[in-house]
Amino acid sequence: MARAQNINPKILAWARESAALSREDAAARLGLTSSEGLSAVEKLAELEAGSKFPTRNQLTKFASVYRRPLITFYMKHPPEKGVRGEDFRTLPSDVSPRDNALLDTLLRDIRARQEIVKSLLEDEDETEPLPFVGSASISDGVQSVVGSIAAAIGISLDERRRRIGNSDDLFRQLRQRTEQIGVFVLLVGDLGSHHSSIGEGVFRGFAIADKIAPFIVINDQDAKSARSFTLLHELTHIWLGRTGISGSVDATAPLTPSGKIEQFCNDVASELLLPSQSLQAKPKDFDGSNKEEASQAIRDIAETWSVSEPMVAYRLSRIGLITKSVYRELAKDYDGRWSAFKEKDKGDTRETEGGPSYYTVKQFKLGNALIDVVRRTLRNNELTHTKAAKLLGVKPSSVEPLISRFEGSRGALIPNLRR
Repeated sequence: MARAQNINPKILAWARESAALSREDAAARLGLTSSEGLSAVEKLAELEAGSKFPTRNQLTKFASVYRRPLITFYMKHPPEKGVRGEDFRTLPSDVSPRDNALLDTLLRDIRARQEIVKSLLEDEDETEPLPFVGSASISDGVQSVVGSIAAAIGISLDERRRRIGNSDDLFRQLRQRTEQIGVFVLLVGDLGSHHSSIGEGVFRGFAIADKIAPFIVINDQDAKSARSFTLLHELTHIWLGRTGISGSVDATAPLTPSGKIEQFCNDVASELLLPSQSLQAKPKDFDGSNKEEASQAIRDIAETWSVSEPMVAYRLSRIGLITKSVYRELAKDYDGRWSAFKEKDKGDTRETEGGPSYYTVKQFKLGNALIDVVRRTLRNNELTHTKAAKLLGVKPSSVEPLISRFEGSRGALIPNLRR
């Protein structure tokens, strides 16, 4: 059997380590088996040392398990680490090597998709740079940026005060209006299966502040009620022109340069969702140092405004209606409650069958803006099905069914999607 003798064996070791896999785990996933002379781990060590070369079929397996393009293993040196942009997470050092490896793989994939979309849009004569990308700075102040974003996506103060529907309705409305101004909004929290899920503790959102094809990625492993906040938070990053990755909301985060940007984005997003003018009249004799009293008030506000309790707690802490110590205690409680819910949901999911179709879920996660670009360029013979599959994160055979479902649901007819 032909062997790939012109590869760089050092790349095999690098790819495994960057995927945060031990030799034991990698050997098992690669399907290596022990023989009388050598164990599976020893066989992998031989391949990484260059004393033996993998077959071409084995090399394809390496590429799949380590989530690297096949050409990577023929390079002279390991490629540089993928660009994340700025890391705005409060405690990125708490993330495990495995989760960081999954995150880097996800960001490489998102970057590749964004670059394809950008090139497709640049080929269209009518495409112009989006004026709002990088149009603001922290020195403008929260209210100024809030006003600019609200005007761009068409939300008046009265509309922000009168919240109709639940948190899902709110997110759908905000997402549609964000996509209509030229921003692509995706829900992604894994690498294609639940085995590669990336929790919200690793990242909550990611923004690519590009003037032609700005992208927002929201971690769909997070609570549904938190999606609107994350969307507006990342949209603020785009207004500031700051590409990067965001983590948990923290009203007590250290004010490093990145921390100041993150807190500013949090303040803009929370002001858009909970206008300060609507929170000035606190209940009579309200005690912001009483955890139980604060918890009940937060629950009532969250239900009324269709937002998450952690976001309301953040907002009340920032404007001084609850104490910092109460906020920290509540934030810890919310984290524990969410963790317990996710564990229970795993069990319920295993016991429950049915639900929305694959293509319905896929369309929702990808967003109408991205699918519409693929549909349009595919129909105009500007895009191959292979590249379309890469953009959509599906198999080539699934491209047409997904596009057909999109067209059938009239998603392609949503007004103002950028042409």
